[in-house]
Amino acid sequence: MYSDRIRMPALQNKVMTAADAAAFIEDGMTVGMSGFTRAGEAKAVPQALAQRALQHPLKITLMTGASLGNDLDKQLTEAGVLARRMPFQVDSTLRKAINDGKVMFIDQHLSETVEQLRNRQIHPVDVAVVEAIALTEEGHIVPSTSVGNSASFAILAKKVIIEINLSQPLSLEGLHDIYIPTYRPTRQPIPVLRADSRIGGTAIPIDPAKIVGIVISEQTDSPSTVLPPDAETKAIADHLVAFFTSEVEQGRLTPQLMPLQAGIGTIANAVMHGLLDSPFENLSMYSEVLQDSTFDLFDSGKLAFASGSSMTLSAPKHEQVFADFDRYKSRLVLRPQEISNHPEVIRRLGIIGINTALEFDIYGNVNSTHVCGTRMMNGIGGSGDFARNAHLAIFVTKSVAKAGALSSVVPMVSHVDHTEHDVDILVTEQGLADLRGLAPRERARVIIDNCVHPAYRAALNSYYERACERGGHTPHVLREALAWHINAEETGKMLID
Repeated sequence: MYSDRIRMPALQNKVMTAADAAAFIEDGMTVGMSGFTRAGEAKAVPQALAQRALQHPLKITLMTGASLGNDLDKQLTEAGVLARRMPFQVDSTLRKAINDGKVMFIDQHLSETVEQLRNRQIHPVDVAVVEAIALTEEGHIVPSTSVGNSASFAILAKKVIIEINLSQPLSLEGLHDIYIPTYRPTRQPIPVLRADSRIGGTAIPIDPAKIVGIVISEQTDSPSTVLPPDAETKAIADHLVAFFTSEVEQGRLTPQLMPLQAGIGTIANAVMHGLLDSPFENLSMYSEVLQDSTFDLFDSGKLAFASGSSMTLSAPKHEQVFADFDRYKSRLVLRPQEISNHPEVIRRLGIIGINTALEFDIYGNVNSTHVCGTRMMNGIGGSGDFARNAHLAIFVTKSVAKAGALSSVVPMVSHVDHTEHDVDILVTEQGLADLRGLAPRERARVIIDNCVHPAYRAALNSYYERACERGGHTPHVLREALAWHINAEETGKMLID
């Protein structure tokens, strides 16, 4: 019945219901599921698992590529399924459970999870659940709209459950580039030399005997929730375009720039939109998530090629792209996230990494994950993979949040994800701070003068001047360094009238 999707005849008798497949997942197991930023996640099996757990409680460790769509983390949390979750999430229900200490969350660089699995540093995967568009004649897995960690989960797991998603078009076949690094100490260099390098196969090679169940699904990916650019995100993009233009004029970049990486979310997507009206041509991307802006840049003629690990699109953009997918396919590739985020490749290609900060301090330390130092938002994602190894490590944010009650630039960040040593450029709608070659006291002056909202500039200048009176390579008034965060927790705003 599904011979175009299940091309190995011996596997066709493995088709079963989602509930029957979910029965292979037992209490205490470690489960690896496909999915990267609301794209390409297995859908029917985790939903069936949540339903089963309401009647027969069980707990698992859940690994994915990144965040899941279709409210799966919410359903699994409410059913009490999650004991441990890694390496990234964006769900508000799961976030509350994490911050309440009910779910143990391991916040990892996205390039590291399968590296630790491969080297047996963390518990092995018992069952992998992977969405696919097809199984080949050899029983190999053709992924859907993301690769993420699916390849290594399936290769390393003891048992594999496949979800064949009929809503995902067969035109995706051939898009993927599945390459798995060899084991140490004989590992070879990863031969990605350009954003458009293809170094592997188009399907995930596994022993088909490990496939214990195949579930047929027709649920679509969740659409992205990015908002269109506004005046502030446009200002951030304008500052970056002016900076890139200056870099070209000074001979440090060409009009093609270097391969671009952009984090997920509204601000990063809006910044990429800013390149539509820029003077740069023949651009390339070597990123994690390909968002709406990727395809807008294709349509404008600005973008030549894009490499990622998933495609996460708004509903209108998804309809437009897949109505004429062949027009884009030859200019796209989806890779495992340990390749899209691999430090070796990022350093070799000279990536320009553009990621979003929750807050940064006057010396250039960036907090991407924790509100007031303790409450997890989503996770570090791939921003650290890129920041530490990029040609240019750029972090962007609006200068204030909560209608101006909070400043995104503070005396000292309440949690450090990216140290001052890894950050080159900071941008808000107020301006851009180029931190390259500057000592801490010089960085503070540039950040305060260029990035801080006027409502907070006098207070930060006062703090910095009093800190300098006390001395030190990185001057601080320790009694006041986190006072703004304390005020925010106690009063809802950082500055007391």
